[in-house]
This record gives sequence, C-alpha cells and structure tokens, in this order.
Amino acid sequence: MPIVVRIDVELAKRKMSVGEFAERVGLTPANVAVLKNGRAKAVRFSTLEAMCRVLECQPGDLLEWVEEETP
Repeated sequence: MPIVVRIDVELAKRKMSVGEFAERVGLTPANVAVLKNGRAKAVRFSTLEAMCRVLECQPGDLLEWVEEETP
C-alpha cells in the first residue's frame, strides 16, 4: 500500500503508550493497532484532527505516500 502510517514513530518520540494515545484520541487500542499496522481503509478527518492535536503534529507527520514498486 502506498500510504505508510507513522503513528508508532510519533508515539515513540513522545514516549506515549498506545493505551494512553487511544484514550486521549477517543479510539480503542484495537483501532489504533489497525491504523498503525496499515490495515485501515480510511481515516475520518475528525480522527486525524484528534490524533494531530494529541501528538501536536501535522497530518504529514502521521501519513506518508510511498510510490509502489512495479515488478
């Protein structure tokens, strides 16, 4: 998938646990895991806004587009 989710990097920078992050954003830890592992098909702007507010970052710090390799 060409969109890479970098939540784990931002959490590590802040030494914040997934549980604390999930609680502050208003998600379940399981849903945070789905996002972190790149299995999410979509993210609501309100969720992205809450994640950026909690982590004090920009959306581009959490999401990165990477060109797919062609065989």
